[in-house]
Amino acid sequence: MTINHILLIALNTTILVIGQFLWKIGMTKKEADFSSVFGILKLLFSPYIFSGLVMYGFATILWLFILSKVQLSVAYPLQSFAYLFTLVGAYFVFGEPITLWKVVGVLCIMLGVSIIGISEAHL
Repeated sequence: MTINHILLIALNTTILVIGQFLWKIGMTKKEADFSSVFGILKLLFSPYIFSGLVMYGFATILWLFILSKVQLSVAYPLQSFAYLFTLVGAYFVFGEPITLWKVVGVLCIMLGVSIIGISEAHL
């Protein structure tokens, strides 16, 4: 795996996190109507939700490219950086608290990812 692959995975992860943030913004701006197909379609085509779907579409195309170049067992754990990006981003964008348990949880995930990366480097 090259530095370019790592950067592509970071880009993919960032796009996914942005998509989640757009969905969260979209869901806080309106009351969702899940009681009918029309209500769901209206929700899906609202600007923030639709933009988040588009971001996920781009991320999926990029992910397919990444998978053609990088082992899944290495690439997928690297996407767990989304937890870190989301924790920090949610604090700044939505004012969500960063608690000790959230930090410990993210650190445990990052430790696990590091172990996978180190074990892969020694193969």
